[in-house]
Amino acid sequence: MLDKFFSLFFPRLCTVCGKSLIPAEKLLCISCISDLPKSDYWLREHNVISRMFHESLEINIKHASSYLYYTKESPYHSLLRRLKYQGETQIGMELGRWFGAELKQAPFYQDIEAVVPVPLHPKKQRKRGYNQSRLFAEGIAAATGWALETDVLKRIRHTSTQTRLNREERQKNVAGAFALDRQERIAGKHILLVDDVLTTGSTLQACASVLLQAPECTISVATIAYIE
Repeated sequence: MLDKFFSLFFPRLCTVCGKSLIPAEKLLCISCISDLPKSDYWLREHNVISRMFHESLEINIKHASSYLYYTKESPYHSLLRRLKYQGETQIGMELGRWFGAELKQAPFYQDIEAVVPVPLHPKKQRKRGYNQSRLFAEGIAAATGWALETDVLKRIRHTSTQTRLNREERQKNVAGAFALDRQERIAGKHILLVDDVLTTGSTLQACASVLLQAPECTISVATIAYIE
């Protein structure tokens, strides 16, 4: 009864189109869910993202994919903006659950044992109040049952935003920014390294290089979105 009362004054709206949500809908309306720009890269062994890591970044990963593919002009871009800058943390968790359900059935991810989110520097996390990549990772872990490891990868150097930097500048910006801790927790395991947005892959490259220091550790990569 209380929920119905509040819905009269504070209706639940679709995050993308702004239409009122019915009780069965969460985050997005059925129409916007059906139009999600899914990449389906998790079903393709050789895709544009895996080629990026193998050829351009020269990182030895098993597989790579992003849940969504879109441009900055896409209405779905608001999902990232509201997650990252407007404190709508439920977006990260829900997208993680949706993607996790897909990954759980994907043949290339069947032997994943743990999910590792790209960490924020403590200074930035205190300012923002949360880590959007961790929220996404939590959703994936909840949907798949894979362990969530948040203490093995540390951000030890505060870096400036990557937004306006080119590929070479991004690589220099994150060089030496991460460190491995408690490597025994991921040694010998297939790890899913998770971030929010993939553009040049520089941050994930830096993180993967550190994680691969753990003995016999293998890595796959997953992000919310891939933006060219």
